[in-house]
Amino acid sequence: MSRRAVMIRLTALIMLLAFISAPNLFAPVFEPLTTNNAPAIYNQGNLLFLTMAHLGTVFSAALASTLVAVLLGVLVTRPSGVEFLPLSRSLVSIGQTFPPVAVLAIAVPLVGFGEKPTLIALFLYGLLPIFENTLTGLTQVSPLTLDAAKGMGMGPTRRLYEVELPLALPVILAGIRLSVVINLGTATIGSTVAAKGLGEVIIAGLQSNNTAFILQGGLVVALLAVLIHDGLMMFERLLVRRLGLGPAAA
Repeated sequence: MSRRAVMIRLTALIMLLAFISAPNLFAPVFEPLTTNNAPAIYNQGNLLFLTMAHLGTVFSAALASTLVAVLLGVLVTRPSGVEFLPLSRSLVSIGQTFPPVAVLAIAVPLVGFGEKPTLIALFLYGLLPIFENTLTGLTQVSPLTLDAAKGMGMGPTRRLYEVELPLALPVILAGIRLSVVINLGTATIGSTVAAKGLGEVIIAGLQSNNTAFILQGGLVVALLAVLIHDGLMMFERLLVRRLGLGPAAA
């Protein structure tokens, strides 16, 4: 990343932190977007709290999706688990087959309103990219490399942890990054079932016809997506470089 790009990202981060910490300072910017003396800054909740709640939901779901998807990916790439590949692929595709709104509609009667149905929807929605990238990363490990590890006396478990997973790591991390970024935007629908998050700001704007609220919620989510995407990519490159595996997958 060039120095100019780094400066742009740093400026965006500073502006984002300033806005969610002291949004009233930006009221003059949003006032032209309001009508009938409507508030220029979202005033029905704390933006910093909503942002942290939004991120907490997304990363909690991402952690659960990662654990399940990677374990499934490992299972179906073992000789004893190959037969479960079609079933596993069908299961992880559920989140992409059914819209998150439909998952929420099914989950609410089962677990009630709040954060739980949103976590279920994001968990299901985030499985596919991580699973497919895990599958791709593990199956692309060279058979010659595995034979060499076997010749060194490594058993199946040791080969998995010391050879296969480290070599597949760049692709797996790219899948996790994609899953997190997708769910940052998808998580806004959680506010329709009373989950705390930035969707509250957008929905409040839609209900009151306040363009300023809609823009504020959308901008914060968009900036978070860009910054977290870049941050995770930098983490991938650093980790891969330290492991001596070459450039991370884009």
